[in-house]
Amino acid sequence: MFINQNKHTNHTFFMKLALAQAQKNLGNTKENPSVGCVITKNNSIISIGFTSINGRPHAEQNAINLSKTNLKNSELYVTLEPCSHYGKTSPCTKSIIKNGIKKVFFSINDPDLRSYNKSTKLLRRKKISVNKGTYANELNLFYRSYIKSKRNLLPFVTCKLSVSKDFFTINKKNKWITNKFSRARVHLMRSNHDCIITSSKTIIKDNSELTCRIDGLKNRSPSRIILDNKLKISLNSKIIKEASIYRTIIFYNKSNKKKIKRLKNLNVKSFKISLDVEKNLDLGEALIKVRQLGFYRIFLETGMKLATNFLYKNLVDDLKLFISNKNLGRNGMCNIKKNLKLILKDKESINEKVNLFGDKLITYKIN
Repeated sequence: MFINQNKHTNHTFFMKLALAQAQKNLGNTKENPSVGCVITKNNSIISIGFTSINGRPHAEQNAINLSKTNLKNSELYVTLEPCSHYGKTSPCTKSIIKNGIKKVFFSINDPDLRSYNKSTKLLRRKKISVNKGTYANELNLFYRSYIKSKRNLLPFVTCKLSVSKDFFTINKKNKWITNKFSRARVHLMRSNHDCIITSSKTIIKDNSELTCRIDGLKNRSPSRIILDNKLKISLNSKIIKEASIYRTIIFYNKSNKKKIKRLKNLNVKSFKISLDVEKNLDLGEALIKVRQLGFYRIFLETGMKLATNFLYKNLVDDLKLFISNKNLGRNGMCNIKKNLKLILKDKESINEKVNLFGDKLITYKIN
């Protein structure tokens, strides 16, 4: 199906391509990891695949099924250790063995204990060469959210902040701080997460939809969870009106049975969350509930107060910091330079600065 006229002997090249496939459905595979797979024969690519929406079929199965070339004596590159257990589908190792694939390259072990370090032994018993560790540093970063899901009761939280060059978070004269390229990048990030968390204050202020408004990706818009202690949100807000299209949930504490019933009639589910010592919704309890609801990759898109609460309570894993190339000066409000310096002390940047036509994007590893 796929022909590559240039022959490559560099295993890293093929694993990079497999990673590019894995990135396609990131955040859209539910509890399963988003995996990429490349199959080669005589150093030419004969098939590629990635995990399907909702997590099945797996990447290896898709690549195998898409191939129009006999797979006997081919080589398979996959970003994560192939599964070797029976679940809702048969294991990928079974398909690998059945199709006569002679070599398997994977980057890191699957932290799922049902498969961890088991496929290597199984495949080698069938005289299949298995090589682990190709492009491992990059794939360990890519799978941080999946690895956390197997070791922790909390979901993986990515916090987005936008600031001016002089570190203001509010522009008194304009809704926007960053440019249109930064805003498009945010929409792309939404598509890579299965849930957005925001506050009712943000919704009331901006009447935000929190959808992915990029051509071809709107159906990848994540579910929305609104933290709304006293159920202040308007039933006429855009996010509530679209609740029949995009799953929408409210976490509250102060009950209002009449409003909860009206929200339910508008396809909005509501869950009561305890208060912390500061009389705010308990964010730790909220995240445990988020995970119980089946969400694993969370995009925190809210105002500075709630964002810093998450950060100070050590509930954020990655921080995506968008920095405008313009100073706001007197037109700016809520300067967070000192707060950021404290939050980012001893934290490492995990990518180079991304240039967004003047704006910059820096990713910090918080946990």
